[in-house]
Amino acid sequence: MYLQYFGLNEAPFSITPDPSFVYLSVAHRDALAHLMYGVGQGGSGGFVQLTGEVGTGKTTLCRCLLEQVPDDCQVALVLNPLMTPRELLATICEELGIGTAAIHDSSKGMVDALNAYLLEQHARGQRVVVVIDEAQNLSPESLEQVRLLTNLETSKHKLLQMVLLGQPELRQLLKRQDLRQLAQRITARYHLTPLNQQETRAYVLHRMKVAGGQRNPFGKSALRALYQRSQGVPRLINIIADRSLAAAYAREAAHVTARMVNAAANEVQPSEDRVRPRRWPVLAASAALFSLLVAFALTLDRPGWTFRLDRDQSGKAALAAPPPQAVTANAGAPPARGPGPEPDRSGTARARSEASAAPAPAADMPTGMPGSATEDSPGAGRAGVEAASPASGTHAMAVTRLDPGWLESQHVAVWRSVAELWRDAGDARAIQVACDGALRTGFACIREQGNWSRIRQLGLPVVLVLRADEPRLLLLQGMTADQVRVGGAGESLSIAHEAVEQSWLGEYYVVWPQAPDWPVEIRRGESGAAVDIVMEMATLAEPAWSGSGVFDERFETWLMAFQRRNGLQADGIIGPRTLMYLVAPTIVEPRLTGARGQET
Repeated sequence: MYLQYFGLNEAPFSITPDPSFVYLSVAHRDALAHLMYGVGQGGSGGFVQLTGEVGTGKTTLCRCLLEQVPDDCQVALVLNPLMTPRELLATICEELGIGTAAIHDSSKGMVDALNAYLLEQHARGQRVVVVIDEAQNLSPESLEQVRLLTNLETSKHKLLQMVLLGQPELRQLLKRQDLRQLAQRITARYHLTPLNQQETRAYVLHRMKVAGGQRNPFGKSALRALYQRSQGVPRLINIIADRSLAAAYAREAAHVTARMVNAAANEVQPSEDRVRPRRWPVLAASAALFSLLVAFALTLDRPGWTFRLDRDQSGKAALAAPPPQAVTANAGAPPARGPGPEPDRSGTARARSEASAAPAPAADMPTGMPGSATEDSPGAGRAGVEAASPASGTHAMAVTRLDPGWLESQHVAVWRSVAELWRDAGDARAIQVACDGALRTGFACIREQGNWSRIRQLGLPVVLVLRADEPRLLLLQGMTADQVRVGGAGESLSIAHEAVEQSWLGEYYVVWPQAPDWPVEIRRGESGAAVDIVMEMATLAEPAWSGSGVFDERFETWLMAFQRRNGLQADGIIGPRTLMYLVAPTIVEPRLTGARGQET
């Protein structure tokens, strides 16, 4: 999400071991030299051992090794050594292309086949190396099997070279008395250490440059904090730096600060006293099939639900258009607030030509905005600490930190507050389970990563995910250029952005009503009620558009342009995120107060 904001071509701090991003410190160059010795110049048939703490770059060095192996060398890479000795033998054979179907039940048969293969490769002038990653997970029995493989030899040469990569526990494992024969055969040992502070800075600059960045958003204090919190471990640097860039993007800041780095580190490195049982399970992986027996029936006749699927007398799917005051002459502006009349039960779409344009929302949040806190309001003392004098003419609180007790009360009631926005507190459970990943609840829920501008563009209330000692959820109902209205359940407050930004890294939930049978994706070539509905949505988003009722090439072209305008992946498929941006303009209420899709 932040790539375009920082002018990057790709994510600079991915934790996948991409050799194109590798930064070789002095320690990493020495470690790679040891690996190359084992692969290229060892020839003795012994073991090469490389150890290092979790995340120091062992697997990345292994990938670099594979990129540089000589042409006369074949490498068998074992990534998951949690297996029996026989399974390990079979894996090595399979990596070298040796068929084991007829001999997989016989360890002797696989060793004989491997020996014949090694002799054949030796006669051709080829060397064979087996690299075992995460070798600390090898059982003593498997390690003994590995040692026995190095006995395969000619009168002058060993036929197999072994390279063991593992965590420090590997060194302890090899100190066992029953493994002393293997330990004696290790001809090269190297322990990889984390980066120092200077190397951490160089590492960050290197990865930003490789990703296409023209400037470094990490200041000196941020880099110092990044080193202190990661202790120079590359994987932790990547995770914390990635979250820090997301935080800067969320705050629309040009630079990453030490505070952002520390907040990101608190999120990804929770201390033991912060660990709590998860409130919400991991997102479910199941997907609903497209049936449309009830279709996108925003099923109940509730005042805030702008559209629904029905059938007219001909049986054709129809979408009830928004009430007149919801349709504006400018398609880019969100509909006006207001509950709107009861949906038309005739089953036919109201003609948009009868709709009147709604007045645009005020540029600033009005004085005495409903739910805002003043110095005298009961909620003011609970909202935050170090309250400043009220800004002239706004009567809004300027606080530096949200009060933990007030925030906890909002966290507990957040789903009820969201349900109340949709006019029925009884939907709180359905909304919560939808945000947990459940399907067919009557609501859709997406967890997004963005910033204030992104939320303004959407124009809907969202649930912010705050990170401090532990995650807290907070309903965002309105915003202006410098203030936000947060909270619900009768205690919403108007406060400065900074009070939220201290613990917000850009994550939020977006919720809207959705029929249980709505399809997970809609693609080119499909037709029917769901396509009719998205055609109506497209027309609301761009009145000049007129669809044919079939998801054809023309609509796919329009959709891809729509996705690009909204910062989405332009794949021409209506998935949940694309649907979210199509649905948003059709929703009359609730809207994000004070938001116009642009700076206010």
